[in-house]
Amino acid sequence: MARITKTAKGEAPATSSVPLRLAAKQEKVFREVLTLLESQKLPYAVAGAFALRQHTGICRFTKDLDVFLSSKDISIALGLLQKKGFSCEIPDPVWLAKARREAYFVDLIAGMSNGVITVDSSWIERSLPATIVGIKTRVLAPEELIASKLFVSRRERFDGADIAHVIYASRGTLEWPRILDLAGEHWELVLWNLVLFRYVYPARSEYIPRSVWESLLTRFADQVRSPEPHAKFRGSLIDPRMFAIDVEEWGMDDILKENLSRSPKICPLPRIRRRHAR
Repeated sequence: MARITKTAKGEAPATSSVPLRLAAKQEKVFREVLTLLESQKLPYAVAGAFALRQHTGICRFTKDLDVFLSSKDISIALGLLQKKGFSCEIPDPVWLAKARREAYFVDLIAGMSNGVITVDSSWIERSLPATIVGIKTRVLAPEELIASKLFVSRRERFDGADIAHVIYASRGTLEWPRILDLAGEHWELVLWNLVLFRYVYPARSEYIPRSVWESLLTRFADQVRSPEPHAKFRGSLIDPRMFAIDVEEWGMDDILKENLSRSPKICPLPRIRRRHAR
């Protein structure tokens, strides 16, 4: 068993296969949420640390449970959770709602914060069986898990290592057409992560089919040779803070604002009528 060493405050722990141990109250909250979603047959899949463990064997502490649903189904889930006494909020109607009991959170996620990738029924249909906190449930398939992490490359958090580990653990079985379909016009982020994988695991390039390497590298070379002069600035899709100067002071396109305006939204929280004591 790997030994976990103590880290400085705020520093990420070393990766390990040491089994995840949740606080009893935290596990109870997660179990209640999953049981509720299962009983109501809401289409969802678990992501985050639990899905990463399922696909790679990596265990790491998680303060919350990440659940992926469509924006429509998030609205339904919030109503159910409120009736069960959870405190619910929608920090960002484009992609995120939260349900809290005491100090423990469940994140209900409808896509990426930049509005580029949104969860639809295919994500749930392709999810895989798993058992989490004793509940038979489902986790995102590895292709959707990778897609969910493509844009997580900010100064304070970078999921490139997670993507590399998922690719490595797949041993060449990933469905790359699906990954590229989810990435769409942002295929360069897939290539970026493949280059990182090749650097980290130089002896395992064959885990990515040669046809994928050749297609993406040829496409990239063509783009470099003949750049699109009117292509929009995309830095804010990666990190709106680090690239704020480009939009706010240098006059570049605010593609993030455009994307968010077109994205489906999570409906406002339903109102619960409470009886007043006489």
